[in-house]
Amino acid sequence: MTRTATKRIHYATMELEGIRYAVIRENLLLRLCRRCGVEASEQGGEAPGPVDEWSDVGQLDREQLARHLIARRKNAELSQAELARRAGVRIETLNRIERGKTTPDFATIRKLVVAIKEALAQ
Repeated sequence: MTRTATKRIHYATMELEGIRYAVIRENLLLRLCRRCGVEASEQGGEAPGPVDEWSDVGQLDREQLARHLIARRKNAELSQAELARRAGVRIETLNRIERGKTTPDFATIRKLVVAIKEALAQ
């Protein structure tokens, strides 16, 4: 009897607007997509080839992210300056995110989400 090694994928999770996301290394995502015969496109880019049922699953573009973030911040009754201070990010960075001018990395999103949740819990 041959024993095969169990392969594991290490990932982080995050939640935005009630949707849970798995965050994995980009090179792993690309390998998985190749194995599945799926073309990957970077967020905000045009999806290559024909549109299929996977094209919009969980995809948040910059503008959608900005709208969600603004709504959550206002719901928590926080100004941009207060959220930036609580999250430990520069106010200029938060302003660019809310205007849809930049896509934040996972760490920045996490800081903002945690700061908003903490403000709502008070």
